[in-house]
Amino acid sequence: QLVESGGTMVHPGDSLQLSCTASGLSITNGNIRWARKAPGKGPEYVSSGNTGGRFTTSRDNDKNTVYLQMNSLKPEDTAVYICAATGISGGSSRIRDYDYWGQGTQVTVSS
Repeated sequence: QLVESGGTMVHPGDSLQLSCTASGLSITNGNIRWARKAPGKGPEYVSSGNTGGRFTTSRDNDKNTVYLQMNSLKPEDTAVYICAATGISGGSSRIRDYDYWGQGTQVTVSS
């Protein structure tokens, strides 16, 4: 089971950290990553590379939790943020490689 938390409404330029706690799944091989789904769009893999370095992921193996640190948030970052697991060690940037998904947490960036 993957349970996300931390989503809320923030203003442009704010920072926010999301958490994804896994139960029954191990996070130690980096196979749990973040995606987001904006209104009217398909799911998008989230990484530092496709957010201009504003978003970074980390994990706490002792807590079996993966984090998404989001800085300098923009209105276009508004989406449901979902953590997902893949069988590929180290993760994958392809959405189709993820076969287990959490329910998601809503992040709204608005002035």
